[in-house]
Amino acid sequence: MTIREMREQLKETQSGFSARYGIPVRTVQNWEAGIRKPPEYIELLLEERVKSDLVNHKTATLPEYNAKKLNLPRRCDYIGAMAWLEAVYEALGRDVVFGLDEALMCEERFGGRNDEFVIWVYGDDSMTRYNGVVVLGNRISTYEVESKNGIRYTKFNRTLCDALTNEDLLDMQGITEALSRYYFEHENSFAGIVVPPEYQERFESLARDAAEYYSD
Repeated sequence: MTIREMREQLKETQSGFSARYGIPVRTVQNWEAGIRKPPEYIELLLEERVKSDLVNHKTATLPEYNAKKLNLPRRCDYIGAMAWLEAVYEALGRDVVFGLDEALMCEERFGGRNDEFVIWVYGDDSMTRYNGVVVLGNRISTYEVESKNGIRYTKFNRTLCDALTNEDLLDMQGITEALSRYYFEHENSFAGIVVPPEYQERFESLARDAAEYYSD
């Protein structure tokens, strides 16, 4: 695919494509106009990232309990979020990547809830044979994944973008709490956080709430 084809498949403007992948707008414009040509390895890397993002453009819906499905370990039966996540990880299989609240628990930015039911993951659709599992996407770039004690989960920037994408379905307590911890860990700063332009306004509102979260 050419750079223009990649951008058009994502339905992004040049500025949106620039922000999504951290490439200067002028560079994107020059590539598309044929004034300059991107190095081959950059083109291949971008194509892989774009393909991954296209796969993950799914509309998630919250699952309801289904007696015909398998049940995962219950959060209330474990002391500590990581012990529970390890049990869930073993049940789902090692190809799973945790997202959203589960990713935040892996980072120790959110403690979770005792009545946890919904599990957000990247992986194969077959994981939905378990109650509560929502598959955000079938693939995710290794550049957006962290690992801890053998458990894989999305990096904070990706987790935040996923939260903003699925905000209508989420209780945003987890992401607000995690963003607040990030703010204080980084000396009252959100430096290092990047979100797509279409989420910038909503992020700024969420950031204000996060900055005040522990102020009381």
